[in-house]
Amino acid sequence: MEGLVNSVNGVIWSSALIYLCLGAGLFFSIVTRFAQVRLFGEMIRLIFKGKASRDGISSFQALTLSLAGRVGMGNIAGVAAAIGFGGPGAVFWMWVVGFLGAMTAYIEATLAQIYKEKDAITEQYRGGPAYYFEKALGQRWYGIVFAITAIIALSIFLPGIQTNGVVNAVTQVMGEGTTLNILGADVGVMRLGAIAIILIVFGIIIFGGIKRIATFTEFVVPFMAIGYIILALIIMFSNFEMIPQVFGLIVSDAFTAQAGLGAAIGWGVKRGVYSSEAGQGTAPHAAAAAEVDHPAQQGLVQSFSVYIDTLLVCSATAFMILTMGTYNIQGTLPDGQYLVQNVVAGTEINSPAFTQMAMETVYGAFGNIFIAIAVFFFAFTTILANYYIAEVNVAYLTRYISAKANRIGLRLVKVLTMAMIAYGGLNSAGYIWAIGDIGVGLIAWLNIVGILLIFFMARPALKALKDYEAQRKAGVTRYTFDPAKLGIKNAFYWEERQLEEQRVLKGSDLYKDTK
Repeated sequence: MEGLVNSVNGVIWSSALIYLCLGAGLFFSIVTRFAQVRLFGEMIRLIFKGKASRDGISSFQALTLSLAGRVGMGNIAGVAAAIGFGGPGAVFWMWVVGFLGAMTAYIEATLAQIYKEKDAITEQYRGGPAYYFEKALGQRWYGIVFAITAIIALSIFLPGIQTNGVVNAVTQVMGEGTTLNILGADVGVMRLGAIAIILIVFGIIIFGGIKRIATFTEFVVPFMAIGYIILALIIMFSNFEMIPQVFGLIVSDAFTAQAGLGAAIGWGVKRGVYSSEAGQGTAPHAAAAAEVDHPAQQGLVQSFSVYIDTLLVCSATAFMILTMGTYNIQGTLPDGQYLVQNVVAGTEINSPAFTQMAMETVYGAFGNIFIAIAVFFFAFTTILANYYIAEVNVAYLTRYISAKANRIGLRLVKVLTMAMIAYGGLNSAGYIWAIGDIGVGLIAWLNIVGILLIFFMARPALKALKDYEAQRKAGVTRYTFDPAKLGIKNAFYWEERQLEEQRVLKGSDLYKDTK
């Protein structure tokens, strides 16, 4: 089975997908005139501007919900794996994916806002790739294919990565403990305990719906991310003289890679896409749930979240590992030889081990424990975000069937997710990451090809950006979005909202006339 998984993974993550991710990000950056640089200040302003409503969550909650999906094992174990398999140069290519991917994130998040719906059952906003493929492409079958693929990827392929990282971090600190024989395999009590805690807390939160998930991530994600970055900065500045050397190593190795240029680019892009989610098609689901005055606003907020994830959190991990030298580089040499070996041979590369070692070097046992705690919260919030995305796609598939079909679908997703949480915690890291990469690769293929087709057909996200910038230049006090005026079709939510606003305005004018 593991051989089959690795073979499929190799086909999906061929050079075609790697260059598609980079090419799409570069293309969207050019056509938006590098809005990720021009509108950087506006991105920050918008994060704290939007307010939650009865139907939707705030821009900040949507940001933290999407960050819950972005800031996870990819930032701690994923960066370590990129370095361990691709060398320090892989970090440079993660940065490239983050910078260019910011505009891919803008495009997909804005599309999610333009074509969002109000769910008939929950009366909350729903949206994402399946919705915009149906409405913007006019291809419902493509939306259905994406929705089914996303449900499989998010509830079966991806939860195991997060759980696996948590239990590996816990056992790195506390060991396996007493082993029990379960179905013919010896499993440590500490491993079982970590899995049980994740399952219990996960179950409590998901039954509270999107509002409870968003509230939880709103507090946990910023707290853990800021704490993690602060500890990383302390390590960096306590070794200030090494920062130029580490930065130079990353940049030089990006083009003369120790592990080979293909390995550096491949692992950098793969882990960059997994970590930042830019183009992956997962973050748009959270973007669609936000209450905003104009679709471009949430698109810009989601662009900034890529910076937080890749240029801050991932960079913090990379600089810690490289500064402290707590990494090995696994090449293709025979007999298990390393290209570079700084730590104990056999240390699991697809795990938080390198990061824990870096923290422990400076902070002792506290650093090791802190990483275990950070991994738990980062991974746990990612599992929540993944579940929410699967839930949205169940809603898409069942919205024309019945409420009963929706309830059955959601129960199935809950059971599958919880089963894969347990499965991921009991299996080897390499195998679980390979399964997760298949899920990420499948939805990335579908989403990036789809949003490129939408762009060439109608350019709705670009029209929204130009409209937003025009209103911003005009100094309006409240932004509005009229899809009909921009030639954007099938944006039903915004069409109805525009008509309602016109009715309110006419009523107000009529009242003034009678006075």
